[in-house]
Amino acid sequence: MAIENPDDRLYSEEHEWAKDNEDGTITMGITDYAQEMLTDIVYVELPEIGKKVQQMEPVAVVESVKSVSDVFSPVSGEVVEVNDLLEDQPELINQDAFGEGWIARIQMDNPAELDNLMDAGTYTAMIEEEEH
Repeated sequence: MAIENPDDRLYSEEHEWAKDNEDGTITMGITDYAQEMLTDIVYVELPEIGKKVQQMEPVAVVESVKSVSDVFSPVSGEVVEVNDLLEDQPELINQDAFGEGWIARIQMDNPAELDNLMDAGTYTAMIEEEEH
């Protein structure tokens, strides 16, 4: 099954996405591919607002009926907002991974770290490689 990965985001090898909000912050979540692999998400442990995070270190935890997975921060910085809806509706990640299912907004320490992430085409090719 082909998964559409929006071109307006960047992607990590661990299946997180980052959308540059053009104001020094990114919005982040897990990709559609990741939520599909996890199946039904039953719980999301959101980071604390004000938490300092490092690029590719755990920022949140997603629990599904199959497993518990760390969610890694696509950039270093400070968590400035979290998606409180996920506390009562973790399934939003399954329903709309790139929209309503976002996890956190992070104030970037170093926007150049975005260069370490993949564009949609590169990420899509990586997934297709993994599936074969």
